[in-house]
Amino acid sequence: MSHNVAWYDIPALNLDRAIAFYSAVLGAEVEKKQVGDTLLGLLPTPDGGRMGCIRVTPGFKPSIDGIAISFNVDGRLKQAVAAAKTFGGAVRKDIHSIGPFGFMAKITDSEGNGFSLQASSDT
Repeated sequence: MSHNVAWYDIPALNLDRAIAFYSAVLGAEVEKKQVGDTLLGLLPTPDGGRMGCIRVTPGFKPSIDGIAISFNVDGRLKQAVAAAKTFGGAVRKDIHSIGPFGFMAKITDSEGNGFSLQASSDT
């Protein structure tokens, strides 16, 4: 499958905390891996691949005002929102309709980054 997004990096202050957060929210393991001299959390795609990472890098700081990313959590939107709360995140805007595109919730992760969760239904 072809995607518009080639790769993305999510800044973190604490890699282990961020890995636990995203593993719980996405319902799939974020792989901790050393790549060169950098330790990363490789984020999973729904088909089992990897298409982004979490990293701690000086000068690359978490922000609520950064790039807008929506993660597909189809079939588990309510569960993902609950996991965000449990693992140190916050809900900025609870589950709401986005018309023909399904449903979305706006989240702040455990590190202070803003992103969205998206699904075809509100469950």
